[in-house]
Amino acid sequence: MGKSFKNRTALITGGSRGIGKGIARRFAEDGAKVAVIDVNEEALNEIESEFKEEGFDIFCKTANVVDFKQVENAAREVHEQFGSLDILVNNAGVIRDNMLFKMTDSDWDTVMDVHLKGSFNAARACQKFMVDQKYGRIINISSTSALGNRGQANYATAKAGLQGFTKTLAIELGKFNITANAVAPGFIETDMTKETAARIGISFDDLIKASVEKIPVGRSGKPEDIANAVAFYADERSSFVNGQVIYVAGGPKD
Repeated sequence: MGKSFKNRTALITGGSRGIGKGIARRFAEDGAKVAVIDVNEEALNEIESEFKEEGFDIFCKTANVVDFKQVENAAREVHEQFGSLDILVNNAGVIRDNMLFKMTDSDWDTVMDVHLKGSFNAARACQKFMVDQKYGRIINISSTSALGNRGQANYATAKAGLQGFTKTLAIELGKFNITANAVAPGFIETDMTKETAARIGISFDDLIKASVEKIPVGRSGKPEDIANAVAFYADERSSFVNGQVIYVAGGPKD
């Protein structure tokens, strides 16, 4: 167990399961105090109990990233409890996949709200603490779908938007010793990709097999693969890496 993030506090949105939980675990194992906000109260209770049993410092709060006041209150509570707010990972996300001609207003708005408005709200709430302390790391979770993906006009647009958001934050906040970067996962085994399998009418095992056939390294991704990239961006030694997008997909992406 390393101590790369000792005396640092990391806030992960949507961090109770999947990629978010993998990121939270990586930070905790590397010595950080970890805060997780999510709308899934049951999953929050599970990660809180699990992490505390392992001796990790964790703060959990039910909050909807679409509501700025909820996010602002959570960020303030995290800062009050741990004394700093050093790292923000905008991970909260949903999918409402459908072909364009079937996609509803709700399908579009929900995905835009959670991914884009949610990341805007969290960054806006956390940056004031980072500016005051002259230190911060903001990592946004994008996706290879940002390059376009059938049945995901909403999700692809939101994830591409996050990359533009990332680069703008890097420009605006860099002078305060705050960096902003993005990780764009490829196929990762999570509940979200299980939903994709259900949507297209195949088993999850079949989806994994079909995906692996297209991945140069010959395996599917795991949440810890994304956590490794996030940890690189969050490290104090990565202070000259700013406004970048790294595709963690087992191979190159155009």
